Amino acid sequence: MTDYGHDLLFGAFITPSAQPVTHAVDLAEIAERAGLDLATFQDHPYVAKFHDTLTLLSYTAARTSRIRLAGNVLSLPLRQPAVLARAAASLDLLSGGRFELGIGAGAFWDGIEAMGGDRIGPGEAVVALGEAIDVVRELWATGEPGGARVDGTYHRVKGAKRGPAPAHPIGIWLGAYKPRMLELTGRRADGWLPSLSYLPGGPGDLTKLNARIDEAALAEGRDTGAVRRLLNISGEFTRQGTGLLTGPPRQWAEELAGLTLDHGISAFILAADEATPIEVFANEVAPAARELVAAERG
Repeated sequence: MTDYGHDLLFGAFITPSAQPVTHAVDLAEIAERAGLDLATFQDHPYVAKFHDTLTLLSYTAARTSRIRLAGNVLSLPLRQPAVLARAAASLDLLSGGRFELGIGAGAFWDGIEAMGGDRIGPGEAVVALGEAIDVVRELWATGEPGGARVDGTYHRVKGAKRGPAPAHPIGIWLGAYKPRMLELTGRRADGWLPSLSYLPGGPGDLTKLNARIDEAALAEGRDTGAVRRLLNISGEFTRQGTGLLTGPPRQWAEELAGLTLDHGISAFILAADEATPIEVFANEVAPAARELVAAERG
């Protein structure tokens, strides 16, 4: 059993659809009113029917006041890291410290290349992401002397002026599944953000994937609890339980509490593009799951 002890967070994973034009923002507002902690959006800049995710996040920040916001996850090959660092810090400042930086090494390379991004291999993409993290952290480090400098293979800054500083320590959350990405997560990231549906072995895969992150963190001299474990989930609310995350809210709460206590997941982000599941998740599942975890921890 692995419980890293983080407070539980619950959020919504919303498709950034451009039609109806404010639908994604409306859902984020619903999530906030219902009491969820996070509103997150996919980032696929090569999909014409989607809003640009950073623009959507900015607009959503202006329409909300409490809920935290993140890309889930931003596509690094189409997001220049020095500019992304300033955009993230600015959005964090303007939102009162509510932005988190979810980012990935890249997927759907045909679409990325069609939009002008460079097609690189999996190993190269991991190196590029590590360099991008260096760039972002250097730009945020306003207390350090001199300009920001990173001399990477894929990303470089040569004395760029630092700043602005974010309003709070922005978490860098990585979408990661393969060994080198998991090791990078353990060495450098503040959070791990996979999707349960992408794990071939379901929740059973979390044990070995967590172990790889933990090993990398310890080898780097970090505490394993420095990396929050988040999880994108999907399912259906039904009267009778017929499988994992298919059943009544109480069943969901018990299953999510188990994922916290057994696998250290402390943030659950529900993929939902309608109001009702978001409200049920916030009003029935989240409080019950928190209660179950608190009782076990206590």
